[in-house]
Amino acid sequence: MEYFLGAIAIYIGYLWISGTSKSNTVNKSKTKNAPSQTSRHRTSSSASSSVNTSSVSSFDSSDDDEFATFTIETNFGYESEKSSNKQKGRWVGETEQLTINGRKLKRGLFYFGGVMESLSGYGIEPSLVDEKRPVSKPPLNENAETHSDDSLGYWPSYASLSQGCRGAYLDWLASERSNPNIPIGYVFIYFYGFERRIIENKATSDVSDPEFIAVFDEVLRLNKVFSANRSFNRYSSDFLELMTLFRPSLLEYRMDEIPDTNNALSFKIKLANTVVNDQIVGVKLALAWLKNTFEYSLKMPARRCEEEFRTLFEIRFSQKFGEGISVKPNKTKLRLLYNAASNGIHGVDLAVEELPDPSILKGPIKKLIPIAEACTEELASYSRYLGKADTSKNDIAALMLLPKELVNESNSPVIGEFKKWAEQVIEKQDGLTTVKEFWSHTGMPFPKAINKKEHELLTNLATKANIGIAPDQRFHQAKVKADGNIVLFTPAHGEFFEPSHAFNQVSLAMRLGAMVATIDGYVDQEEKLVLQRLVDQDENMSPSEKNSLKAYLIWRLNSPANTAGLKARIEKLKTNEIEFLKKFMISIALADGKVDSSEIKQIEKLYTSLGLDSSLVTSDIHHLTSSNSRTITRSESTDTSANTFKLDEGILAMHESETSDAKTMLENIFAVDDEPEIEVISEQAESDGLDHAHKELFDTLLSKETWSRNEVNEFCGKLSLMVDGAIETINDWAYEKVDAPVLDDDGDIYVDLEIVEELKG
Repeated sequence: MEYFLGAIAIYIGYLWISGTSKSNTVNKSKTKNAPSQTSRHRTSSSASSSVNTSSVSSFDSSDDDEFATFTIETNFGYESEKSSNKQKGRWVGETEQLTINGRKLKRGLFYFGGVMESLSGYGIEPSLVDEKRPVSKPPLNENAETHSDDSLGYWPSYASLSQGCRGAYLDWLASERSNPNIPIGYVFIYFYGFERRIIENKATSDVSDPEFIAVFDEVLRLNKVFSANRSFNRYSSDFLELMTLFRPSLLEYRMDEIPDTNNALSFKIKLANTVVNDQIVGVKLALAWLKNTFEYSLKMPARRCEEEFRTLFEIRFSQKFGEGISVKPNKTKLRLLYNAASNGIHGVDLAVEELPDPSILKGPIKKLIPIAEACTEELASYSRYLGKADTSKNDIAALMLLPKELVNESNSPVIGEFKKWAEQVIEKQDGLTTVKEFWSHTGMPFPKAINKKEHELLTNLATKANIGIAPDQRFHQAKVKADGNIVLFTPAHGEFFEPSHAFNQVSLAMRLGAMVATIDGYVDQEEKLVLQRLVDQDENMSPSEKNSLKAYLIWRLNSPANTAGLKARIEKLKTNEIEFLKKFMISIALADGKVDSSEIKQIEKLYTSLGLDSSLVTSDIHHLTSSNSRTITRSESTDTSANTFKLDEGILAMHESETSDAKTMLENIFAVDDEPEIEVISEQAESDGLDHAHKELFDTLLSKETWSRNEVNEFCGKLSLMVDGAIETINDWAYEKVDAPVLDDDGDIYVDLEIVEELKG
């Protein structure tokens, strides 16, 4: 009776799973990557995993019989027929070679025979290879597509496979067992044997240490080959962890090789021991806590950029908590349970010491989540870039999106190469280069215009190599132009650079001075030196400010003067302000102590371009020089049209009372260059965060819950999208909206209808 009731319970449980799996994919929105029952052992898009299940229940009550009678009919894969093989099942060692049904297997690591009950006591051991069961003939072509059908369904078993599937499984066992495209059901049958071998003998010495390690190595290899299947990745990772708990002294040094698991057993033990021993929870254990809690799920940037997220989390955690956080023991006791992939094995309850289970505490997690969220936000742009097709972490464009702590010259060859080029430009060309030449080092297509986004990329690239650029819109109040020049200097502005009052005043004066110097299209060396002295002789500026302004001056002297809008602004000035402006320009023109007729003509042109009366230039010069208290001399020349005025250095010294007026006036006139950003309109208008193509794909997928990958690939082809990139884009959008993915890719593509409802809301 006990056996009967147990069997009934299994069948009822299976019927429930089968009946609900097609209509309700397990909710993944608020759980920790919980695998759906429908995807547990799903084979491939070409092999349907649905199981034809029918149940007929009839209840026949009578006065003579109080028991309800019912009949359950189900097709659990293909119903296994009885085998004529009476040979007791045995484990085939790694080096043993067998020939089974015409296939020569060069290695073992599986169960072989005709009689072996599963560890649960219900049915045949699912991994048992029985040579008496009929199989298909070996394929004539080694490259033939692997056969699969409905018999390779939920919890597949060798005994219940069709002849074709048995043959395909034996073909795989006879191969290197490394074909990543094999239906995953075959890999699970193989894996079931490892679970049985280790769990059945966990308390015995029947499995030697060398064999134990051989099994560990094989499962680890399988994990790497088939990691794309999340279900197998999770089960195999959990099993590897279980093995380390069974024989910690043997495998302790290999813990780091095991992929991260969810709700990891070893993590719970380590956390419990840390808390019991009154030790602080350090950054590595804190991050493991985040990965193993049901209170929080790492978002796409943290998963896609795992290494970068880990490094950044360690930095931010240390900044916030130093060495770690303190956690007090709680009363809930720790219980460890391993859930086997094989339906022939009950869960394994591991005996542990009387330890608390701090992993369930919410307080510490609430301290860690804000750090994780901040790191996720910092990596969001970087993650989105890597989610696009044909991108790499080594792209400069990718490096520019990383937080500054994660990239520098020493660990990035591309940054090192850029810095080497920039330093040569600084040494041999005074830092002067073209924007186009600079942009070529980004590895990206040259833009139509340098707008905010492009300017940030330029400054980010330069900053990461400790190179400054001029103009830098943040400090120089001027914009880089796509067809223009740019000047490099080192060291860069630095993280905490703040332009001073003197910096702003001199930079604006230099703009006006550059207009005077370049009005005839030629810059004399003396004019350049005079303007440089404006920087050198100002004691109110720091060395870094002077370094920046010298580069800015070189840029101004090698760039066309932009007088757009200046005339209109000057017309609005008051009379005294206009007089002050003229005095300021003439002071710069006379900065070298003299002004000849050619310079007077330049100033006249500048007056005209600014809407001032050019006929007043000579009188304005006389007025300025005569109003100065120092002696001014006039030199006669054979050319009566040439006048030379000598002016001592005091002419440039502004009274302290005039400093504020000068800065205010110049700021009003010389605002940031009046050049609006060129809007680059995408061919695909965005709709609620998704462009037209991705929105159309998403709307199409909403029509049913499960799609084969081939179907989705066909949709994507029509929309010029790549399947993986499209799924990532849609899930990124869903994360931004409701903090959860809406599509699940596990061979087939699943639409989480519960998340769809949240998105609609």
